[in-house]
Amino acid sequence: MSNNRTNWVNRFLGIVERLGNALPHPATLFAGFAGLIILLSGLLSLFNLTVTHPGTGKSVSVVNLLSAEGLHRILTGLITNFTGFAPLGTVLVSLLGIGVAEGSGLIGAAMRLIVLKSPARLLTLVIVFAGVMSNAASEVGYVLLVPLAAIIFLASGRHPLAGLAAAFAGVSGGYSANLLLGTVDPLLAGLSQEAARIVNPEYVVNPACNWYFMAVSTFLITFLGAWVTERVVEPRLGKYEGKEKAEEVKPLSPEEKRGLRFALVTAALFTAFVLGGLIPEAGYLRDPKTGDILHSPFMSGIVALVFISAAICGIAYGVGARTVKNDADVMKGMAKSMETLGSYIVLVFFAAQFVAFFNWSNIGLIVAVKGADTLRASGLGPIPLMLAFVAISSTINLVMGSASAKWAIMAPVFIPMFMLLGYTPEFTQAAYRVGDSVSNVISPMMSYFALIVAFMQRYDEKAGIGTVISTMLPYTVTFFIGWTALLIVWILLELPFGFGAGLYL
Repeated sequence: MSNNRTNWVNRFLGIVERLGNALPHPATLFAGFAGLIILLSGLLSLFNLTVTHPGTGKSVSVVNLLSAEGLHRILTGLITNFTGFAPLGTVLVSLLGIGVAEGSGLIGAAMRLIVLKSPARLLTLVIVFAGVMSNAASEVGYVLLVPLAAIIFLASGRHPLAGLAAAFAGVSGGYSANLLLGTVDPLLAGLSQEAARIVNPEYVVNPACNWYFMAVSTFLITFLGAWVTERVVEPRLGKYEGKEKAEEVKPLSPEEKRGLRFALVTAALFTAFVLGGLIPEAGYLRDPKTGDILHSPFMSGIVALVFISAAICGIAYGVGARTVKNDADVMKGMAKSMETLGSYIVLVFFAAQFVAFFNWSNIGLIVAVKGADTLRASGLGPIPLMLAFVAISSTINLVMGSASAKWAIMAPVFIPMFMLLGYTPEFTQAAYRVGDSVSNVISPMMSYFALIVAFMQRYDEKAGIGTVISTMLPYTVTFFIGWTALLIVWILLELPFGFGAGLYL
């Protein structure tokens, strides 16, 4: 890359970084938004703004929260807004189970096994794939796989930064893709459900609503990430001539292998239990009255199944590997996963108030109806509409790193708006996830960006933000083109995005 282009990239990133740093903490941002909604509701109530509710046909006007009645509702609803906020419980429960699997060492051992056993010619593919799959276990991919991939590439005689980039592309660029349900699925689904209920109070968004699309995306991102690494990034980096020497990547110990066998048997038994409840027409996980799977205890209890499966496999591994000696070790893993959620819980408290005030005031519904009328008049079809939405999501990601914080702001506006145009919340959520993921690897506001810079500096002392962006930009461009192309194919074929989640309402 020429010096002029490098300087331009660095200047651009400097502007983005300053803009992002100028933003207050996301929790403060939501507190400010909540206060703004109260003030807006008082102001807009003076103008007699009304729309016709598309579902009931009734006239809807702005509810003034800047009044005695509004104050009473805010005071009495403050606690229930928080405790009843859909994403809170789902994330907490999911992470409890994943905390056991991570604390026992199961996730780390499984990732090492996958990478160590892969043939040399498939090494890049396997590392990107492992990165994508690691998203089911929160941040473990960033702290374990990214540095491990650099070590493995160096040990294989390849440039370590190419391995680091491949892993980072899978972990962060492919953030929303996976073959398994992870913590992000119930989190985003809960926010989407809250937003959808602005239009339809009975609407339910299940955590597996994007699973079909994200499962296919896993293979797309894997192949695109490997292609960019081997055809673009690695040739540009050239031969590694740094000071770091190749390290021996330790194979799994006998205890770790025994632990993995225990976990595999447990996973097989649990899978048999689930299939036994789904395959028979009168299966115990189907709807007892209709025998349906879509509206069954299985679908509504997916978060519980994620918790149980992760916990029992983690315990089984710990028993086999002797990393879990008693119940206290299990609880320690759960507690450790909860320690990382302190700032998230604070964020959720204020986000829940913002969403509740937005709904109470009817501002969200009015904006959705007016916005839908404008978009309908523009004549834009689903493809240009969603491509524009993907681009907006990707751009916002450059200055606001948290996927949940962005979606908590965007969902109450865009989901009702697109619902009124006839598009499902699940479709809108899938488009958001594409945009949010592809620019992660070049966003200085991404929470692990500084860690990636530190990892790079181990192999290149001069590495900085510009180094990361110049290395990862080809992934962003390629992922954006490839993933939006997949989204277009999905729209044209009108394929379901997940269980019971189509394109149109």
